[in-house]
Amino acid sequence: MAEVVFDHVTRIYPGNDKPSVDDLNMDIKDGEFLVLVGPSGCGKTTLLKLIARFYDVDDGAVRIGGVDVRDMTTEDLFARVSFVFQDVYLFNDTLRNNVLMANPDASEEQLRAVADLAGMTEVVERLSEGWETLCGEGGRSLSGGERQRVSIARALLKQAPIVLLDEATSALDAENEKNVVRSIETLKRRSTLIVVAHKLETVRMADKIVVMDRSGKVAETGTHNELIALEGEYKDFWDKRNASSQWQLV
Repeated sequence: MAEVVFDHVTRIYPGNDKPSVDDLNMDIKDGEFLVLVGPSGCGKTTLLKLIARFYDVDDGAVRIGGVDVRDMTTEDLFARVSFVFQDVYLFNDTLRNNVLMANPDASEEQLRAVADLAGMTEVVERLSEGWETLCGEGGRSLSGGERQRVSIARALLKQAPIVLLDEATSALDAENEKNVVRSIETLKRRSTLIVVAHKLETVRMADKIVVMDRSGKVAETGTHNELIALEGEYKDFWDKRNASSQWQLV
């Protein structure tokens, strides 16, 4: 089961008096595509990292398939969860091996298929060593956008029941955003997909949108059309993003 439940979850970062996430309840169904939106610092990324257990809750519980993530082994948790965060770390190994670490038994055909979806093929073809290019420590020989593409390819290849994406298009240009949208369409057909996003196209694709407020609580929940009809925080978010997408430098 790939259901994710936040049960009265509170998370307070050391040195802070105010919770990043405060007594939050959320039920994400098996196979659901959920998008988190809200102002900077409202706890969206914190929620993803609590699922992956990069942090532990200060109160409440995060459960996957009814099991508290704190009761899972690291191997069991990471077998269920794949993630693409803004800060992508790559090993000082080849491009090929950095992707294949998600599924060492994958075929060459599978590798090339995920590379096409993630927008990696153009990078591989441009580099003189192709798939055998060394990424450098942390991936320093690649740009931020190229590292994100590797991370997305990993997530596609792993085929985990739960996929977490945090601003997966933040370092990509418009052309490669299309590749990410295609990747999301593939992932949502086979995984529970939880995405932090501000890009309008990604947000509108969601089965459910959760709007968080600055206090780390859920302000609104619903589909795009339902939330637009409420004329609340989500509609304000949507109108501002829509307006900014029309801006041009003159």
